[in-house]
Amino acid sequence: MLSRSLPTPLVSTAWLAEHLATPGLKVVDASTYLASAGRNARAEYDAQHIPGAVFADIDWLSDETSALPHTIPRAAQFAERIGSLGISSDDAVVVYDGSGQNFSAPRLWFMLRAFGHARVAVLDGGLRRWMLDGHSVTADVTPLAPAPFTARLDAARLRDAAAVFANIGTGGEQVVDARSAGRFEGTEPEPRAGVRGGHIPGSRNIPYARLVREDGTLRPDAELRAIVHEAGVDLTRPVVCSCGSGVTACAVILALDVLGATHTAVYDGSWTEWGGRSDTPVETGPAR
Repeated sequence: MLSRSLPTPLVSTAWLAEHLATPGLKVVDASTYLASAGRNARAEYDAQHIPGAVFADIDWLSDETSALPHTIPRAAQFAERIGSLGISSDDAVVVYDGSGQNFSAPRLWFMLRAFGHARVAVLDGGLRRWMLDGHSVTADVTPLAPAPFTARLDAARLRDAAAVFANIGTGGEQVVDARSAGRFEGTEPEPRAGVRGGHIPGSRNIPYARLVREDGTLRPDAELRAIVHEAGVDLTRPVVCSCGSGVTACAVILALDVLGATHTAVYDGSWTEWGGRSDTPVETGPAR
């Protein structure tokens, strides 16, 4: 059964091309971009995407009642909206994006897993690698019939501000920030107004963009381990990942998963929440 043999957490373009027409496999374009990128993810999907892929808007799948961007929704909302795309609990799912940097596909990968769907993988290299390898794209869209999807949130995969604040004192979990070094150190401005620069005290910095090669594929294990070691992160200890709004934190989670880390979670409010508050401690400069 394909859903049981799906390689996780990554599949190659060759694997996807071989299995693309297999019943029970759903492909999802989960592209999204910062406003500063000047890109329209939906328009790009409409122009070209992997044949058979459906488009999943990360904002639409997130908690629309939250003042923070991209936070995890209620299980009922997630189940209804994922199901409306034609994805069922029995399907194997491959997620990709068009960033060339694993920007947002890992977020949907993480969300699906957090809601109990283990049969999900990220396309290594995304749309860029797919096209570099000579595989076809299309503008044709064939909507899929709604499908039943069951979602049960594993709360252990998430942390809130209170938990992160308490951890500053206990140090029980390592906090890893996926933002750029400049944003982490507070030397470059935040893209969101009213958000301070810097980082959570005691956190480490692994910029998500360092984790991929020029073609968008994840770096080899040895290189990933070197990056993790250089950042001062111990793979045998629990890790909580943060970023600007909980999206690229999941790219670090993906890399840690590849390396065998088993105790990982996301601070869902991330820096938009932490840096946007006046009652949270902030450090600047390199990690201490």
